[in-house]
Amino acid sequence: MELHVAGRIEDYALIGDMQTAALVCTDGTVDWLCLPRFDSPAVFAGLLGTDEHGFWRLGPAHDKGTPPPTATRRRYRGDSLVLESEWDTWRGTVRVIDFMPPRDGAPQLVRIVEGVSGRVPMRSSLRMRFAYGQVTPWVHKVGDRTVAVAGPDSVWLDTEIDTYGKDLTTYSEFTVAPGDRIAFTISWEPSHKPQPALPEPEVALTNTEDFWREWVDQCTYTGPYREAVVRSLITLKALTYAPTGGIVAAPTTSLPEDIGGVRNWDYRFTWLRDAAITLSSLLRTGYREEARAWREWLLRAVAGDPENLQIMYGIAGERELGENELHWLPGYENSAPVRIGNGAANQLQLDVYGEVTEALHLGHMTGLARNDYASLLQLKLIDYLEKHWNEPDEGIWEVRGPRRHFVHSKVMAWVAVDRTVKLIESGEADGPLERFRELRDEIHYDVCEKGFDRERNTFTQSYGSKELDASLLLIPQMGFLPPDDKRVIGTIEAIQRELSTEDGFVMRYPTSSGEENLDGLPGDEGAFLACSFWLADDLAMIGRVEEARRLFEKLLALRNDLGLLAEEWDPRRKRQVGNFPQAFSHVPLIDTALRLTAAAAG
Repeated sequence: MELHVAGRIEDYALIGDMQTAALVCTDGTVDWLCLPRFDSPAVFAGLLGTDEHGFWRLGPAHDKGTPPPTATRRRYRGDSLVLESEWDTWRGTVRVIDFMPPRDGAPQLVRIVEGVSGRVPMRSSLRMRFAYGQVTPWVHKVGDRTVAVAGPDSVWLDTEIDTYGKDLTTYSEFTVAPGDRIAFTISWEPSHKPQPALPEPEVALTNTEDFWREWVDQCTYTGPYREAVVRSLITLKALTYAPTGGIVAAPTTSLPEDIGGVRNWDYRFTWLRDAAITLSSLLRTGYREEARAWREWLLRAVAGDPENLQIMYGIAGERELGENELHWLPGYENSAPVRIGNGAANQLQLDVYGEVTEALHLGHMTGLARNDYASLLQLKLIDYLEKHWNEPDEGIWEVRGPRRHFVHSKVMAWVAVDRTVKLIESGEADGPLERFRELRDEIHYDVCEKGFDRERNTFTQSYGSKELDASLLLIPQMGFLPPDDKRVIGTIEAIQRELSTEDGFVMRYPTSSGEENLDGLPGDEGAFLACSFWLADDLAMIGRVEEARRLFEKLLALRNDLGLLAEEWDPRRKRQVGNFPQAFSHVPLIDTALRLTAAAAG
């Protein structure tokens, strides 16, 4: 029996084919893989449970009952999503190459074992469990191939090495010497269809490397943080669902924001907010095709119904994302419940109107081909906001407490109207220009009167509250007020005083005030990495560039050895927490790098 425990969140590498993704631990174990899509049930769910819930380990053989050895080193091959892990053992050195080819037919996960020196005994241990670890498949041979079947799913294993079954696990044991290359591939196919074509691992490896090299060559950023920016861009591309252009917030569900707690959510969907800011980063680094595809996804998802705009959709534009709990999974480090689906889909979050409109505006400003329906949609969104901007909502952080008049939501409503005014002024759309100008002024006045604490010289989380919120850092970045406005500087300094950790990273908001849980949930959470990047942005904007640079480089140091970031940083445990890797962390990394590079250029 294998003895494997899920690693720390930062112990994982991401591989993917822009339709789904796998997480590979430092010991060579694939602990998470959903097939055939990001939001499909997991075939390997050991990340959220135990080895009983599915995994695939490939690495040097070790004594049964002992933990598998950790790789001595690992890296991505150049600017790609091809992972190399190497083990130095007393018998020699071996390399495992893991990747998922951009899909042309069945989804595949390819693992190539390469002998480097000596003669190294190796073992592959493959335990497939469908439906998030709940269903044990029927595993049998079809010629030289091994297939696991359960309900609508079949997964095919191809390798030249002999396999055998024991303890409901498929094993292979072999030895590699210098120059040996032995491939293992699993392919998914609906169980009612003919078996998938035989894989060609070496051809797939060449094609995968070529794909990523050609894609990265389009990047227009050449500044001092290029390595970090390119790795973040590759990660964002990997989180894009190629058939539709939808962008998932993360490829995982229920990795906890508070280890051992209940703050565990499914992020395998397209949040309009996250996707819009991802789009902005891609546009500013030369990637127009992704921006065009996302705009088309948006128009299909929203369709003719902007009055019922959801804050998130499925990756193909699905609206029903009902939230359920998987009681048979104990959760990552016993952080339960494990959730699939997301009940926040039905929340009212007025800020998304601003983010979507800002993304459409940026697309227009950067030369994305005109789309008349996109302009019409923008006008329809403002028609809705005109009637509802002054209502309370759940806000950017999807609190499960009562609705409030969140300042950030009002600011982003102002952004939506402001960008639409600019669209009409440019002659690209027709609309009631004077009425929208008056609406813009009305929202601005309302925020400055009701959302600002004059005694403390800071904007507040919501009207009438004393609490702060890191989303207020976006006020100067969105152009609501200039960076040198005393109210902006006061807000930045208040957030540094009241929401920063000892390391200088930023919490989203105080999770509790006295005995009250402000977000309706028990427990705490880590420093929110996006907010910490926003602080670095603001510091640069108000002229404190060196302080901004120091904070940015501290944030870069939190990335794992492969340059990946989760959603949050736990300042007590000194480790990453939350879903991984997280678009909402990698996007502001890119934005801050661009801002600091521009500041250095004068």
